[in-house]
Amino acid sequence: MRTIKSPGRSRHDAKRALAGKSYARTAATLLLLLLVCASLGFGLPGCGVTPKATSVYIQKNVAVPMRDGVVLRADVRRPSATGKYPVLIFRTPYNKNEGDPYNERTFNDAVKRGYVMVIQDVRGRYASAGEFTAYQNEGKDGYDTIEWAARQSWSDGRVGTFGLSYPGAVQWLAAVENPPHLKAMVPAMCFSTIGPQFIYFGGVFETAWANWSYIDMSPDTRVRKNLPGPKTIDEAKAEWKRLGGDDAIDGWLPSMDMPYLKDTEPYHYTWLAHSPYDPWWEWGNLRDKYPSVKAAVLNLSGWYDEPYGTEGAITNYLGLLKSRAGAGDKRTKLLVGPWIHGVDATGSTVSGKREFGSTAKIDYDQVVLDWLDHYVKGIDNVVSDWPNVKYYVMGDNTWQSASAWPQAGLKRQTVYLGPGSGSGAKGTIAPKAVTKDGASSFVSDPANPVKDEFGTNFGAFDLRGLADRSDVLTFETEPFKKDESVVGHVGADVYVSTDAPDFDLYLKLIDVAPDGTAYNLESAGHEVVRASYRDKTVARKLVKPGEVVKISYDNLLTGNTFKKGHRLRVYVMGSWFPTYSRNLQTGQLETTSSEMKKATINILYGPTHPSRLVLPVAP
Repeated sequence: MRTIKSPGRSRHDAKRALAGKSYARTAATLLLLLLVCASLGFGLPGCGVTPKATSVYIQKNVAVPMRDGVVLRADVRRPSATGKYPVLIFRTPYNKNEGDPYNERTFNDAVKRGYVMVIQDVRGRYASAGEFTAYQNEGKDGYDTIEWAARQSWSDGRVGTFGLSYPGAVQWLAAVENPPHLKAMVPAMCFSTIGPQFIYFGGVFETAWANWSYIDMSPDTRVRKNLPGPKTIDEAKAEWKRLGGDDAIDGWLPSMDMPYLKDTEPYHYTWLAHSPYDPWWEWGNLRDKYPSVKAAVLNLSGWYDEPYGTEGAITNYLGLLKSRAGAGDKRTKLLVGPWIHGVDATGSTVSGKREFGSTAKIDYDQVVLDWLDHYVKGIDNVVSDWPNVKYYVMGDNTWQSASAWPQAGLKRQTVYLGPGSGSGAKGTIAPKAVTKDGASSFVSDPANPVKDEFGTNFGAFDLRGLADRSDVLTFETEPFKKDESVVGHVGADVYVSTDAPDFDLYLKLIDVAPDGTAYNLESAGHEVVRASYRDKTVARKLVKPGEVVKISYDNLLTGNTFKKGHRLRVYVMGSWFPTYSRNLQTGQLETTSSEMKKATINILYGPTHPSRLVLPVAP
């Protein structure tokens, strides 16, 4: 998606990390990763499992026919030219021949462990025939690929899958189709529902999808269809910049008129045409389909895994548990680290600018293949001893285990927003609501939006400067007198009035250190709600003049210890541009209008309108 001007990371690179991309990592970093053994308390000491050396028999561009006659192409890597083996499948839109070192490592180790690797271009990408429509064909195509693999002469009928983000999503979309031969999967860092919590967030369109479609997807489309324009990713990056970059393209108004994807990626405009809670999105909704999934599932994500990965992993894990309530071995577990998006991130010590040290690392390759060994091959390995839940607590920089999620002993602590003690003072967050009704106000101007200058979908950055903006309200606690760990879903209800028929409201959670460093605790998509979609209905519900509306947040997610002397700060604002679309504040949608107006937004507090947070405080 969009390019972010942050050190060593871009939206484009991170979205390509769906397949495990990392162009900023050096060969030395990869070598270190290969040498590191990181079971890190998840019971994953796979260091003791060294894949035995073996020859590899490779077949290129093998035809895989789909039920509608379209032929997809896959590379097949086998331990030998003869024999039957279990099969692992990796499906990607990013070119099966790209040679990404992180994926290649897993592919090679899988063959050494005695698997056949099937690496496939999805429909309409690179060697595969058909039309590419992002995500929509992956369910049936994934099912057909799994069952095709099970029938081959080199297959023993047992199939597993793995991959991260897009290559993770394809696994879920196939699994809910219930392919009989799928035994296990590791769909890392992906969604639980595609419309409300992947394309949109809190009712707000993630405009950065335009960057992903233009830079990652459209070059291959131009090659396939002989269309004019950039035909390599590097050419697309340069052209994106020449056309004006993120502000000009992601921020194009009306967004349906943005011309640069019309000839190559028309699904972008289909997404814009469907509201976030439109039943049309049901094809990508996993939340009501868990009973159809029979495979063993390892759910893996990070606290900074874009605005959807953390929620996706937790929701999918809990949904599977509920659907398997009567089973002895639920065959699903949850692993949440401090990471940003990407395979390479799981071997990193830092997320954004926040350093965690070596405890943050895991050996992704080892984790994935140990899980598949256990549930595809039936090997009684260390997976038997893994806890149900393993999560990283930032601040403490330690791993914790739990038998359930939320973890036992968690206490819900309600704290309330209130006024500052003087003119221009920060608002308060306190255990008791103020006794007098009041309000703090700011003016939101979509023509001069609050900008994400760092790329907070990809880690923690020092956001202390937001406190100096007149269009951002700041509320914070007193310094904590002892360490306090907040782990899981943070609830929030904020009472608001405004002079506009619609607005977006961001509620950004911050850990403020004694030296003033102010790190965001999650990605921004968790933190926003569009007022007209506050009830999560298909039809919008505009705000009436003088009306007080309650904006509720149910996807604020973190695992953080506020150390003694630190503060919890909340920033309240009306935009986070250009990653997320701007609310025009006229009542019209930005898809069809470009007219904007300023809005005065009032955050209410007191006994009548007790705006509050509910913190999940760990024991």
